[in-house]
Amino acid sequence: TRSDEEAGRIEVIRSLPVGKLANSGATFFVLVMVNLALALVMGVGLRVLGLEGMDMAGSLLYGAVLGVTGIFFAAVTIFIAQLAETSRGALGFSFTFMGLSYLLRAVGDLSSEALSLVSPLGLILRTEVYVNDHWWPILVMLAASVILIMFAFRLNTIRDLEAGFVAAKPGPSKASRFLLSPLGLALRLQKTTIISWVVGMFVLGVSYGSVYGDIDAFFQTSDLFELLLPGTEGFSLTDQFTATLLAVMAMIGMIPVLLTVLKLKSEEQAHRTEHVLARAVSRREILGSYISIALLLAIVMQVVSVLGLWSAATAVMDEPFNLSLTLKGGLSYVPVMWIMVGLAALLIGLAPRLTGLIWICLAYTFFIIYFGGLLQVPEWLGKLTPFGYVPDVPLEKMGFPLTLALILVAFILTGLGLKGYEKRDIYG
Repeated sequence: TRSDEEAGRIEVIRSLPVGKLANSGATFFVLVMVNLALALVMGVGLRVLGLEGMDMAGSLLYGAVLGVTGIFFAAVTIFIAQLAETSRGALGFSFTFMGLSYLLRAVGDLSSEALSLVSPLGLILRTEVYVNDHWWPILVMLAASVILIMFAFRLNTIRDLEAGFVAAKPGPSKASRFLLSPLGLALRLQKTTIISWVVGMFVLGVSYGSVYGDIDAFFQTSDLFELLLPGTEGFSLTDQFTATLLAVMAMIGMIPVLLTVLKLKSEEQAHRTEHVLARAVSRREILGSYISIALLLAIVMQVVSVLGLWSAATAVMDEPFNLSLTLKGGLSYVPVMWIMVGLAALLIGLAPRLTGLIWICLAYTFFIIYFGGLLQVPEWLGKLTPFGYVPDVPLEKMGFPLTLALILVAFILTGLGLKGYEKRDIYG
């Protein structure tokens, strides 16, 4: 909703006979419908699988957990959008709230039950799906969502268009010398987003690591969890669980990495890239700056998520897993993350209108890697995504020839993207 205001679209809509709540109300309605559909599909779908211990009541409750969590965070985001003055600020505050929710839940699981109940992500786990099937957390989350959206609608009606209740911090009167280079400018534009994601990935690792304290009981709650593991013989549940988490965290870490590369497209569409190119700056320098940040960020995402995982696991395990080995396992995903960066650069350079395909590729990757074992999909389907070429690290070693080949593919794709960007017309 904030981006629509900044682009002037809300002003055009309000020139028609519609109320002030038309945009926010329509947005929330769509989000509610999407989450209700998700809840229904997941609830019925899990029951259809017919796995042991997954009864109809538990499956429907699991679907409701997903749906109500989505609705709650939709209400939170719309509320925050009324407070922040810019879309970037709204996005930053929203991710901060989510990160704090993860942190409260992680700390609460380790030390204080009350802290977990304060966090929406901790509260929703009190449903105890497939065990006790409590519905009261669902009702609490729905009530909180209604209260939040009512406050959001009230704030929406009393604030001015393109204004917010939390004013944006004014920038410095003089620009830093660091902004004299395309790399410095690209980094400055995304500094807040990058920092937020770094903190968020660490918190995500901590939240996953807190499970290790009672991992056997965690997997005894349902056969479904064990089916999501690689199933490699000769390794404990802890080792297999770690391998799965490394893959999941790498795929989640791809989100900020891809956002970093695709930031150039939004700058181009806003006609700001033209002003940079009017100086003595080449197109290769501009795209190369965003790509360089993304390549480095891929490494950072893996390191901080593994450190978060290990730090929380160390606090709850008598014999924690080896940090060095796990870190190597996390970094094994960096070459395929670079391939995804190369694909994004290729789309920007040759077909900027099709950059949305990279998100479809990431969604497909998550589905195949995470649910492939559960659904017993053919192995060749996994090879359609770069992540399918990474073995189950740290259970299996990733050889140097494979690593080198993946890096080579990444740089070939990146080079083709740079070449295409030099040749094509700039947007507008």
